[in-house]
Amino acid sequence: MFAAYAARIDRDQPLSGLELGERPEPQARPGWTTVNVKAASLNHHDLWSLRGVGLGEESLPMILGCDAAGIDEDGNEVVLHSVIGQSGHGVGPKEPRSILTERYQGTFAEKVTVPSWNLLPKPKELSFEEAACLPTAWLTAYRMLFTNAGVRPGDSVLVQGAGGGVATAAIVLGAAAGLRMLATSRDEAKRARAVELGAESAYEPGERLPRRVDAVIETVGAATWSHSVKSLKPGGTLVISGATSGPNPKAAELNRIFFLELKVVGSTMGGKDELEDLLSFCAARGVRPVIDSVLPLDRAPEGFEKMAGGDLFGKVVLTV
Repeated sequence: MFAAYAARIDRDQPLSGLELGERPEPQARPGWTTVNVKAASLNHHDLWSLRGVGLGEESLPMILGCDAAGIDEDGNEVVLHSVIGQSGHGVGPKEPRSILTERYQGTFAEKVTVPSWNLLPKPKELSFEEAACLPTAWLTAYRMLFTNAGVRPGDSVLVQGAGGGVATAAIVLGAAAGLRMLATSRDEAKRARAVELGAESAYEPGERLPRRVDAVIETVGAATWSHSVKSLKPGGTLVISGATSGPNPKAAELNRIFFLELKVVGSTMGGKDELEDLLSFCAARGVRPVIDSVLPLDRAPEGFEKMAGGDLFGKVVLTV
């Protein structure tokens, strides 16, 4: 079957390890289901895999992709929950949690096999392309906002780095849930787009806000950390799920954190129950993922280049 896969690991030039070509079809195994992939979306996780983060040379070649929507063996339209192992379903009970492609072949292919427990019905209101955007970036944003940030309708939330998949999802989901969303971006067009998607206002990175916020959604890391901490009200919450600009800020802002009794909460992905709630929320409220571009699988390198260069707003989707 045709697939996009990691053939080599290169920390400095990750895209050089991406190849297209034929790979073996997945083998049947007890408790697992094979899905005919209709659409799959890119995540920074795929780029990190090409750098060797979470993926070792011994696992190559590895089909990339952890998000997908498609049709299962019984003809049902399904969405994949891409966290394998946390439940014990379909894998050994002691197997540690991992994201698809860290241990098992991924979704950038004509077919993928996953534990049957990891499949959820695709709402009829969502297209395959829309549904394929939800299991990683949008699920991460959903968990950050509604599980970990401790906010409620009417509260204010700052989203750093509008344009990225998680940041964009947080703006849309927060606005739909009645939160007062603010955003930052270095790019004027992305700031304008953030406002179109529901943010009350958007600012340059580091720009002083008109008021402090109840929570910050942080995925940028070192470049925005100080601004995130300084933007919080006393007792506010900073939820972090990534550090695309690096993990080591120049100033940790520890004095401000303890004096104002701020909370710093780490957040990773989300559970199957949260993905089920997210799918239901999107179907019921008319919320739809923001899609930057849709490309056929054989043009996957173009999508990787857009993501690596930051030249996108929303998700890149590959169709099979």
